[in-house]
Amino acid sequence: MRQGELFETTAGRDILVVGAGPAGLFAALAAAECGARVLVCEKMSSPGIKLLASGSGRCNITHAGAIEDFIPHYGAGQGRFLKHALFSFDNLALEAWFTRRGLPLAADERGKLFPATGRARDVLAVLLAEAGSAGVEIRGDARVLSARRLGGGFEVETSEGRHAADRLILSTGGKSYPGTGSSGEGYALAASFGHQIAPTRPALAPLVTVGGLPAACAGISIPEAEIVVRRGQKRVLRARGDLLFTHKGISGPVVLDASRSIESGDVVLVSLLPGMDRELIEAELLRQTSLHGRRGIASCLQALGLPERLADAVLEWSGVERSLGAASLDRSRRTRLVEAVAALPLVVERVGGFEEAMATSGGVVLAEVEPRTLASRIEPGLFFAGEILDLDGDTGGYNLQAAFSTGRLAGIAAAT
Repeated sequence: MRQGELFETTAGRDILVVGAGPAGLFAALAAAECGARVLVCEKMSSPGIKLLASGSGRCNITHAGAIEDFIPHYGAGQGRFLKHALFSFDNLALEAWFTRRGLPLAADERGKLFPATGRARDVLAVLLAEAGSAGVEIRGDARVLSARRLGGGFEVETSEGRHAADRLILSTGGKSYPGTGSSGEGYALAASFGHQIAPTRPALAPLVTVGGLPAACAGISIPEAEIVVRRGQKRVLRARGDLLFTHKGISGPVVLDASRSIESGDVVLVSLLPGMDRELIEAELLRQTSLHGRRGIASCLQALGLPERLADAVLEWSGVERSLGAASLDRSRRTRLVEAVAALPLVVERVGGFEEAMATSGGVVLAEVEPRTLASRIEPGLFFAGEILDLDGDTGGYNLQAAFSTGRLAGIAAAT
């Protein structure tokens, strides 16, 4: 085939989908179910690579609860934009969709819904089997180089040839985990049609902090920890959730969800004993030192509920000798310990990069997309689905639910 020649198999094809992630595959399925002929172009050799890595290989598909409760779990204004897509195909509908195809979902204690098998590859297998049954054609190693208006439709140039279609759906994802194919190339395609791209940055990313305390505590988790983020004299946010110390800083759901709002230089105050304020911590510490004056102060901190390594790290940070007897703890040292336990200050060196982030903040500006169809308000026949849009949600299945819901809505709208 000569360069610039159309594939004979694509002549008259109705819809071309760029990107074979969850949003792209669901868009293709929905369009095919409406009677459209669909081609999916995927730059990687096989589809759904990022999906396989989601949820540490378990694939947190969605979350339990009322769909109305999903709205606050997306960035400012994003939940309102997503409302039609989410209500058109909610978490119950998504669960039923997989269950009918032999893959029931199971909820964990936090309400996260996973495939009952605990394997992301089973989710992808169902999607690909359905695509095959619906007649969707998926081409791997087909990197899209450019797309342009051609007559009443589109011409798309890929690394393996050119394709024509009546409608075009961009579902290329964001920039997180670029090794899986999400490297932000879809933004250039959207921009070529005149769309603005909101600045992108890592979302759902761990934090790298200054100092050695987190490294000494790597692997220690604090359930339902409360964090307060301060920028100078201003409080940026307050949040509660599970926190994990890493070798470089802190992570865990509460940190990942907050990361979209955090910048280098911010101070994260971590409550090491959730549910206990300064007064209660001091009262309990005084009680322990009074009852067990012959013990080391580290033992008293452990009696409050701090793991041994975390207690040792707090003592070091506070400048209190580990060997100090509880009875010798003076008011000055006690005040420093109480402050550290109640609100340990960790200075953010940087937010983790796209290689570590689970999602991308930023993307195609939502004001230029019709929320009831996900059609471009600039280029007729162009649609968007998934993370290419300026959408990012909290951990817990909210991002995949948005991918499936927007994919289905875009596929139906493009086909009809």
